[in-house]
Amino acid sequence: MSTIGIFIEHRTLPGKRDAVFAIWKRHMAPAIAENPGHLDYFYGLADKDPDTLLVFQRYRDHAAAAAFLQHPSYLAYQAEVERLLQGPPTVRSASIAWTKADH
Repeated sequence: MSTIGIFIEHRTLPGKRDAVFAIWKRHMAPAIAENPGHLDYFYGLADKDPDTLLVFQRYRDHAAAAAFLQHPSYLAYQAEVERLLQGPPTVRSASIAWTKADH
């Protein structure tokens, strides 16, 4: 069984990236740290676009990824940042075929 990677791009309203990151740290960081289904999580600030966030998550499996979408911290984060985003994020998933961490 391969792990699942989720690639997410958020576009914030102009100048709101830091506010979104602060909300993420309050709601999401603790929930992710405690979630055994999250194997890896990278939260990035795009270098050349001050209004873009790039996120990569690696989950144990599809069920763990789906379950986290119902976590109270995720739902609170989503409700609070919605007004600060240009629209829904771009989300892509992939079955992870190889990682350095696994070797």
